[in-house]
Amino acid sequence: MAERIGFVGVGRMGANMARRLKEQGYTITAVYDLNQPAAEALADELGAIACQEVAGVTQFSDVIITVVTDDAAMKKIYGGGLLRRAKGRVFINCATVSPATHVWVEGKAEKAGANSLEACMASSITQARQGTLYLMCGGRAEVFERVKPILEKLSASLRYIGGAGSAAQVKALVNMVMNINTAGLAEGLGLGAALGLDLTMLREVFSQTGANSRVLQTDGEDMQNRDHSCFFSAAHAAKDSGIALRLAKEQALNLPLAIAAKKQFEKMVAEGLGELDKSGIAELTFPGRHIPK
Repeated sequence: MAERIGFVGVGRMGANMARRLKEQGYTITAVYDLNQPAAEALADELGAIACQEVAGVTQFSDVIITVVTDDAAMKKIYGGGLLRRAKGRVFINCATVSPATHVWVEGKAEKAGANSLEACMASSITQARQGTLYLMCGGRAEVFERVKPILEKLSASLRYIGGAGSAAQVKALVNMVMNINTAGLAEGLGLGAALGLDLTMLREVFSQTGANSRVLQTDGEDMQNRDHSCFFSAAHAAKDSGIALRLAKEQALNLPLAIAAKKQFEKMVAEGLGELDKSGIAELTFPGRHIPK
């Protein structure tokens, strides 16, 4: 594999994507993370350089994959040296950020003689490690084709959506609906618990009726058993709901269910539960579980 690949952001998603590509024969040349010990540990594992600055990742890589937390983090790295001597590089951005930020990044990259692509992920840590992510991509079609072989090693399903910002729009809607479903499931199971129903039975009935959903499969048992090991945090759910609602505001649309779900996840953050998995929203709805601050 000719491309040298670097990573900016090597938390659980970024690190496992790097491991996957290494196993598939790619050379991981450089990594950067604000958590320097984590970057150094992964660099040692993969035979890469742990850079002290983001510019180092660009220096040693042909393709740079970024997996950061939010719009502010994206603007910080792209305004803080990532595009230094970036001519000819390709930047693949996997964070869930606003569509406008992806458009801004594409403009910055092009001015530096580089290319960018958004590769929005609708999967979690296990899929990152196994190379079975669902990826939605936005940007110039020729850039997508150039890095498609890399993306295929990371994904089980790969979809090109359109120009810059378009994949981020779709991802915002995916997460908005997922968050609404998660909040609704927590309320259904919480009410079932209050009524004294067998929740295992209730989940099975849900699965065979109109109450079924992907969230029921991924979060239902965890809600029942209070297992909220984090795959997608409540804090991220709140942030992503906000992205969708800003898009709705731009279109003069009122989305009351999305607003209500966002308020629940924001309440989790305010109550110190923001780092729990989104399934932890059940702590707010099950009787006797959480005492508000």
